[in-house]
Amino acid sequence: MLSYPFMQYAFTASFFISILCAIMGVFVVARKTAFFTHTLSEISFSGASFGVFLGTNPIVGMLIFTILSSIMIGTVGSKMSRRESSISVFSVLFIGLGILFLALANTQSSYATNILFGSIVGISLSDVHMLVGLSAFIIVVATLIYRKLKYNSFDNVGAGFNSRANTLISVIFLVLLASTVSVTAQIVGSLLIFALLTIPASSARYFVHSIWGMTLLSFVFALIGTWFGLYLSFITNLPVSFFIAAIETVIYLVAVSYDKLIQN
Repeated sequence: MLSYPFMQYAFTASFFISILCAIMGVFVVARKTAFFTHTLSEISFSGASFGVFLGTNPIVGMLIFTILSSIMIGTVGSKMSRRESSISVFSVLFIGLGILFLALANTQSSYATNILFGSIVGISLSDVHMLVGLSAFIIVVATLIYRKLKYNSFDNVGAGFNSRANTLISVIFLVLLASTVSVTAQIVGSLLIFALLTIPASSARYFVHSIWGMTLLSFVFALIGTWFGLYLSFITNLPVSFFIAAIETVIYLVAVSYDKLIQN
């Protein structure tokens, strides 16, 4: 299996994707932004369609659409009371644009399916280079704002007293989340990106209670899902996103069962 270059690229990309999803996933769960993550996954499909329409790399279109929507939602919907409405409005707008660009591009339906569900065959060396570069950028920025982001995510009452700084950190976090969604979609597909951004972290919190512990265990769970999913996809020729979602779901059910067992 590893004699094929595209599989080597896919496993390498999955390693970095697991790191990103572990770092961002912990804060996604803490900030209860799973709904927004799901929305970003839909918007990323629209961005990929835009990239195809322009004749460039779909990741470029994903980054443009997801980052732009994150900034809009982070500023317009800074208050929780307006956030859900803002997410719905911008989600409808960008998805509509994505459908339009896909129709104008006259792209084959198989390519659109790859965008939605992921394709291990579609990973190239240039994609891996872009992924590594973006991963390094996201990790550096997340490290720089880590203390403020932790305070903003786990102490809502205290963070509420400094609304201006709170809004800025929220916007930066949403931009980082949008970038993570864009680079992850290449393997997992835009429909199931949130599976890696929410399920591993949700599972990890049943076993450990520190941020670093959750991050490390989330990375392990995400890596198990992606690597084992890639292997099953290779031998069955079925979408890798299905296997990743199924494996992560099993891990979550085991985590919930463990938590119930401990409580009893």
